[in-house]
Order: sequence, then C-alpha cells, then structure tokens
Amino acid sequence: MKRQFLLFTGPGTVAVQEESLPALTPGQCLIQAESSAISPGTELLIYRGQAPRTLAADSTITALQGQLDYPLRYGYSLVGKVVELGSDVDPYWLNRRVLAFHPHANYAIARPEQVVDLDPAIDPNDAVFLPNMETAVNFLHDGAPLFGDQVVVIGQGLVGLLTTALLKRIAPSMLLSLDPVAFRRTWSEKMGADFAYDPQDPEDYRLLADRLDLPDVGADLCFELSGQPAGLDQAIKLTRFSGRIIVGSWYGDRQASVDLGSRFHRNRIEIISSQVSSLKPALSARWPKERRLSFARDLLAEVKPQRLITHSFSLQEAQKGYTMLDESPEKALAVVFEYGTQST
Repeated sequence: MKRQFLLFTGPGTVAVQEESLPALTPGQCLIQAESSAISPGTELLIYRGQAPRTLAADSTITALQGQLDYPLRYGYSLVGKVVELGSDVDPYWLNRRVLAFHPHANYAIARPEQVVDLDPAIDPNDAVFLPNMETAVNFLHDGAPLFGDQVVVIGQGLVGLLTTALLKRIAPSMLLSLDPVAFRRTWSEKMGADFAYDPQDPEDYRLLADRLDLPDVGADLCFELSGQPAGLDQAIKLTRFSGRIIVGSWYGDRQASVDLGSRFHRNRIEIISSQVSSLKPALSARWPKERRLSFARDLLAEVKPQRLITHSFSLQEAQKGYTMLDESPEKALAVVFEYGTQST
C-alpha cells in the first residue's frame, strides 16, 4: 500500500511524495485520513523559511521527528478512521474516527494512546480544529481572566477567533479585538467581540483608545496572537497598571523590538509566554493535558469552528493552500486538505 505525504522542500515550496507503508507493528493502527488542517501560525513560518531550523519539530508529538529544517514533514491535526489494527490492539478501535497529531498524509500510523477518540456525534469538520481549540483553552488558562475584566485580543486569525469565542463565555466587561483584515474583524464580532478594530487605521485606533481610556487606563488582560513581532509592543501600549499580556504568538526567527522604557517600566506589566505543548505549572495537578484536551473536544460542538473554513484543497493542491494563506490573508482564514475516498 502506498502513502502520499506532504513535504516542505524549501521556502515557499511544498511537494507531495509517495512511499510504501510499512507493516503495522504490535500496538499500532492504520488511520485512513479524511481531512487535515493547516496550522496558519507554525506552518506558515516553516513555509516562509522563518522557523529556527535547529529547533526540534516537537518534543511532545511522536510523529514529528527531527528539526524544523528542509525537507520536512509537518502538520499535527489529521482526522480519519482506523481501518487496520496491528496485533495487541483492542478491536474497539476498528472503524473508530480519531484525531491524530500527525503530518499531512492520506494514511497515518499511530498507537491508540497517541490519538484522540472522537464521539460519532462530533462533526469531523469541527474535530480537525481540536488542536487549535486546545490552544485557545490553554491561553485562557494562562491568562486567568476575571469576571468583569477589560480584555483585548490582538490578532484574529483562526486561533485568535477561537480565543475570542471562549473569552466571551467568561463575561468580561469589555472584549475588544484588533486585526488589519476586514473580514476577520467581521468574524471577530460574530464570535463575541464587542468591537473589532483595525490597528492600522488612525480613526479606529482613536476609538480603541477612547474605549480603554488610554493613555491613563488600558486593558486588564491582553492576548498577543497576531504572529507579528510588532504586536507585543502594541500590547504593552494597551495594557493597564499591573495588567497581564499573554504572548501566544510564535515569531520564529524574527526579533521583537519592544519599548520597555516608558509604560512597561512604570506599570508593572506582566508578560507571560503561552504554548500548548506544556501546562501552566500551578494548574498541572488539576488540569493535566488529558483533561484539557477532553474539555476542548467538548467545546467543538458549541463553537463550531468549521464555520471558519474558507478553503478546502486536495493534498495534491497543497501549494495552492499555502500560497493562499501566505499571499491572500484578506481571503483565507482556515484551510483544510480533504482526502476523499481512498482504496485500502
């Protein structure tokens, strides 16, 4: 049996290659892919050649081996059905729909403990965004918003919008968002933002400053999710005395230039890094990864992230998908690969 898989071959280029699938070893199962989602943050950094090439692909995901250097297999959100079992695997798993943290490919091999069992009631088009939902849950855990806080989310890409949707459920007194792309601002208000602003528009920025009573007050909590190094400096300008900034963006090998000499220095602003592969130490005893992932899974039916899909491509059209995300952010939001009917 042959497997087709996506390979990042260099900056701005991807290719689909083919290989023979190895035989299953004891404890493994074969998953026939139905869809996989592009991570518009990490994968675009890899696609653009902006990821640190000496950094491990991911120390917590078995299927991601080696460093972030070319050629590279990547991706971590694949939904499919188990079509074959190795020895010592419980027959329960046969024909189960699962999510695998696996690079883009039409077949994946994994052990049951490495996949997420999906309830048949969960729409697979929602399930493919489970890792993104877990990331949004992690941001809220790290930010610990309080009832009545004034909250700002910078960046309304896929994860930014999911974060906005979850923040609305915490009942902040004001929930504001920033994004230069008009249709993302429209989606932001649909997902729960009270107001969505264009940070590059002087009039919008004046309205934002009025809402936050700047420069004297500001937001209690700010999430920097834009993926742009300039976003961190912007977050500092928007955050009040003793406020908190959650940096969920990964800038790759780009440097962030921030002003630490004025508002930051006197306002005791706390900057917190947040990344989903680890847990906030203070919560780890009560919220292990399994609980957090299960909670995120339960949110899928409520939030319905499939609404955010703007483009679907076959794996053979992968170059179009990455080009769309890279060059047309005003059109592309969530992009998935669909694998269709395959012969096993």
